Formats: sequence, structure tokens, C-alpha cells
Amino acid sequence: MFYRVVCFPITRSPHHFHTLSDTSEDALIHLVDTLDQDPAVHGILVQLPLPKHINPDQVLHHISPWKDVDGFTASNAGYLCLRHSHPHVIPCTPLGCLELLKRSNVPISGSHAVVLGRSNIVGMPMAHLLLRHNATVTVCHSRTNSEELDHSVRDYTRNADIVIAAMGRPLLVKGDWIKPGAVVLDVGINYVPDSAGSEKNKIVGDVDFDEVKLVASQITPVPGGVGPMTIAMLMHNVLDLAELSQETI
Repeated sequence: MFYRVVCFPITRSPHHFHTLSDTSEDALIHLVDTLDQDPAVHGILVQLPLPKHINPDQVLHHISPWKDVDGFTASNAGYLCLRHSHPHVIPCTPLGCLELLKRSNVPISGSHAVVLGRSNIVGMPMAHLLLRHNATVTVCHSRTNSEELDHSVRDYTRNADIVIAAMGRPLLVKGDWIKPGAVVLDVGINYVPDSAGSEKNKIVGDVDFDEVKLVASQITPVPGGVGPMTIAMLMHNVLDLAELSQETI
């Protein structure tokens, strides 16, 4: 198993620092500190999850907010939660989802949006980002009436204008979960057997695409939907941070 730190010097190819899974927390923090102090580096990304012996919060704490290309540091996450404040960057996947909604002319202000999942990477920043754009937001998660999760979550999604699925449960969202005409963004990445008895796996989302596409007005596929937008927003964040670094020189 490997994990990696990626840093992006603007106008060049990204540098990948592959590190063995038995690397100590101190060694990884030292690497991050070195990159953080390098003026040629404009963005740092630590590939999560990390091995269990490394505290990701400690590692992320050593990334400056103005080099935090993922938007995961406490500073950027905190500013996202505060009204009328401005984080240096916004996490890539939620920002990609917002861009998809905007460019598809989906009304956000005044809409009821349901976010499935409350991770620090997608669910929580997505909810706050939608709130910033004046949506009424419901967050459903594994403890939402957990004895009958599927039924209780469905009660919320059936009334939603926008559904963003990021629970990590393959094909969870069915056609009868969706209000006719709703917009559905599928953030899930799950590996399931390609067919009965097959040793190969295929990628599916959290949404049963074949069912939900018959009900929703717009829907993203998996793969090929939110994923490419995440990469595009990563580059967007790098450029923003590079411009910020020039302003502070």
C-alpha cells in the first residue's frame, strides 16, 4: 500500500511524492512542511485516507491555508461555515457539484436540497456551500432513523428539488426516492461485481442511474459525472492559490 502527497507548481506538471505506508507521522509532516515553505509550490494535496498510525488532522494542520488546494484545513473549512467570509479555497468535489448546478441553470436559492452523507470531504462542505447559495438544506446520514435507514432517507429525498448522494452505498437511491423533475448529483464511487460470478468489478454510484434517470430532470452518471469536475476544480483551486501567492509577495 502506498499513499502520496502531491504538490502543484503552477505552469508545470504536478510533483508526486509517493511514500510507503509505514512512514512515520513525523516524516510525513516534515515532507509537508518542506513543501509548504517552498515558494515554487502553490498547492499541496495529501491523498486521504492515511494509514491508521497517522493522524490526518495533524498532517493537514501543517498545510498553510493558502496552499491547501483541497480546502480541508480547519481555517478554510471554518471560513466556509461562516456567512460573509471567504475561504481561500473550497473543497473540490462540492465546488464541482455547485458548478454543475450553476452551469445547468438549476435554481439553488429557495430550493430544498438533500445531501446524503456528512463526510468532511463532501457532505458537510456541500451542505454549507448550498446554504451559502440560499438553499434549504437537509443532511441525511447513517444515523438518520438508522433502524430503517432506506425508508427514512427516502422520506426526505422525495421532497427534494436537489439530491446530492455521497453516502458510499452502491445503488442506494432508487427511482421512487426522487420527486419528478428533481436534479440528482451522484458523488458515490463504489466497486461491485461486473456480473454474477465475474471476478471483474465495475464502478457504480450511490444512485441507481437506470431507475432515477426516468424520474429526474437532470442526473450525473458514474463514472464521468462529478469525478471530472472534481479534477477541474482542483486545477481551479491551484490557479486561485497561485494568483493569491503573487498578491502577497
